[in-house]
Amino acid sequence: MRKDKLYFLTFLSITVIYIAIASVALHHLVKASTHELLETHLEFSKKEAKTFATLVSLQLANGIKKDSVINYIQTSLKGTDFEMGFLSMYDWSGRVVCHPDIKNVGQPASSSESFVSSVTDDLSAEIFSDLLKERQKKFEESNVDVLDQNSEVIYLYPVQNSDWVVAAHANIKNISLQLSEIRKRFYTIFLVMGLVVILSYVIIVRLLGSAYEKRLELQNQKLEDEVVNLSKLNRAVGDYQQMVIEKIPVSKTNDNNAKKRILTYVRNELVPIPIEEIAHIYTESTITYVVCIDGRRSTTNLSLDELFSNLDENYFFRANRQFIIAISAINKIVKYGNNQLKILVNPNSEVDIIISKNRAAEFKQWLNL
Repeated sequence: MRKDKLYFLTFLSITVIYIAIASVALHHLVKASTHELLETHLEFSKKEAKTFATLVSLQLANGIKKDSVINYIQTSLKGTDFEMGFLSMYDWSGRVVCHPDIKNVGQPASSSESFVSSVTDDLSAEIFSDLLKERQKKFEESNVDVLDQNSEVIYLYPVQNSDWVVAAHANIKNISLQLSEIRKRFYTIFLVMGLVVILSYVIIVRLLGSAYEKRLELQNQKLEDEVVNLSKLNRAVGDYQQMVIEKIPVSKTNDNNAKKRILTYVRNELVPIPIEEIAHIYTESTITYVVCIDGRRSTTNLSLDELFSNLDENYFFRANRQFIIAISAINKIVKYGNNQLKILVNPNSEVDIIISKNRAAEFKQWLNL
């Protein structure tokens, strides 16, 4: 249950982080895409209006009458209600001279329903976007669907040698729909990508977590086995200590060759130490120390090899090159390092008594395991 809660919290955390990052990224991407689209449309509309005005001025310069030019322009513009925008022509009084919808010809331009009052030669995409949002909001509130009210003048360019002005219109409805479609695509992409990223991350975390849990279970099982083995080993030490203690009187009377005491030194005094009183023997800085069960410590001139050869192997064990330990002094056996054993003795030794991996099996055999 705790693991399921942990995975759920992980999923929730990743989801919150992704939503926060995606929100910021979406805002900037949608804004940048909107400005890029409007900037492209503005540039195209300006070039188209300038080209058209230049052609009209050339016709007038060639002596063609205004009425003929108007008829020619109206014929050219008729039905050119393009998806994104179109061109029209006004005179300086604001009356429509030519328009794709012939019904608008002769009608006055309404500045309250267009961007005419805001049109400049340097109209930017940012301003265009803000005006577009305002006009779209008005259209949505009024629920009107008329060509003039769905298109706005975004650029004006005068026709030389005349009182005419070419106007570039933007189809507000279609541009808004296109921008809305761009936003939907971004939201869809980020939603799908988010689901893939979040689910993939959760699955990977679950797989890695399961693998780690199995590894921990194996380690726990191994530790449990080691604890059981150490428990058996410590019980065996107690049993062996009792068995050796019971055999000591017999070995004392029957084995005449066994060494019964060791001659040691305490400063300049010779002190014989009975074998049964020795807890452990160790060397340090080429000096051999004999430690008794009551904590007394003395030195000897004999090496560990010489001492161990004269000791009862049922009662003493050569732990390593530095230590000989008596069975009666062993207090506890604990695991140490990689398959090594650490012997805790009483009285305590200032230096750790470590039985190597290779001698651990021999130590267990010594305890009759």
